[in-house]
Amino acid sequence: MAHFSGIRSFLRRSGSTAPARAKADAAAKTRSSPRTLLLVLAAFAGGAATSRIADATPAAASPFALFDQLARTLVVVENAYVDPTSRDRLVEGALKGMVAELDPHSAYMNREEYADFQSDTQGRFGGIGVEVDFREDVVTVIAPIEGSPAARAGVRAGDRIVAIDGRPTRGLAAEKLVRLMRGEAGTRVSIEVVRAGAKEPLTFQLTREVVRVTSVEGKRLDRDVAFLRLKQFQSGSHRELLAEIGKQRAAGKAPLAGLILDLRNDPGGLVDEAEAIADEFLSSGVVYTTRHRGKIVDEVTAGPGGAAADLPVVVLVNEYSASSSELVAGALRDNGRATLIGARTFGKGSVQTIFDLPDGGGLRLTTMRYYTPSGRTIQAEGIAPDVWIRPEGGEAPTAFRESNLEGHLVGAEAPPAESAQAVVLAPKDDEPFGRVADIPGDPTKGKDFTLAEAYRRIVAVRR
Repeated sequence: MAHFSGIRSFLRRSGSTAPARAKADAAAKTRSSPRTLLLVLAAFAGGAATSRIADATPAAASPFALFDQLARTLVVVENAYVDPTSRDRLVEGALKGMVAELDPHSAYMNREEYADFQSDTQGRFGGIGVEVDFREDVVTVIAPIEGSPAARAGVRAGDRIVAIDGRPTRGLAAEKLVRLMRGEAGTRVSIEVVRAGAKEPLTFQLTREVVRVTSVEGKRLDRDVAFLRLKQFQSGSHRELLAEIGKQRAAGKAPLAGLILDLRNDPGGLVDEAEAIADEFLSSGVVYTTRHRGKIVDEVTAGPGGAAADLPVVVLVNEYSASSSELVAGALRDNGRATLIGARTFGKGSVQTIFDLPDGGGLRLTTMRYYTPSGRTIQAEGIAPDVWIRPEGGEAPTAFRESNLEGHLVGAEAPPAESAQAVVLAPKDDEPFGRVADIPGDPTKGKDFTLAEAYRRIVAVRR
């Protein structure tokens, strides 16, 4: 197991006699296929032995009443639905619905979906090689992955993908869009993009390849400040972080004066990777605790040493920093190791355990909530930064967070009161910030005020 922490009318129209008529028709069709009903009842409720228990128990109290309801519904749908339908499809839909009813992050995955999920967490998949953003019903390229088919073909950051193989992208779920772009290495896919300054949409014919996504990018800034961007917590992220810190230490003649860790837009991922990464910034103390049904299950502590335990640290967060990125941010803030700058985080403080199922499927099930070292709940609350970055002359735009998800878990208890935070007003978007430009993955082209504020504070500490 691994832990992971990244939406009748027929009867109404037919008049008052329709329900009785439909019931009679269904009963007749059920009688015409008794073998089907018996097979389903046996599969879900234990066969003849179950029937004797049900006979002796009031229907409302019987533990098998809902299984009987499921079996009867399945038979009615198989016999009465307008088009023939597959039993496998119906049962899979029932499984998906059962697990999805729990909370937004639990899910039953069939073989194909589970394979995609594993590819995501391993950072290796067949595709065209673009990082994309799905907000506001628009698929926007954040950056093409270096050396990928998209990068070689000329796809650029800021391009908006409007069609994939001739199919418009607007209105499609993010999971569907990802699946359309991914596929077996060697297969071809066409994407149509709208580019600022181009009069007509551009079409790219791309051949999918196995793409390896790195989760850590780095750069050594002026004044011997290291910038590290962590895009997601996948298999190998801890190893990549250690390599990047070593690279940045060797990049200049002087020792590093401080480190900026960018967790903005990081959706989370594997908890064990997040734990190991947080440990590199700590030499002691609690990293986080987990609780199951109100009781503390585990308390994770940092070991001595750490690749960055001796450096001043500033962590950048925003409303799209979620799950494992919130775990790391909370650990560093509560242990007094970092100042958090940006906006309140997403608020996903639950842990999903991954269970392998027969036939190649998988189950992602919420099993725990996690808490910061101070006992602050993250779930549905998020983490408030020490320094808020807000636009000059107005309030920050309202963001969609965990608490907006239908069926979200609430925090098990009220969070401890947070101390007052400083507020820094960001100037207009068109004002540059000098030598902090050209940061990997920065779509603002050197106009990143949050990064500039972090850089200023690191330099001030050095003085």
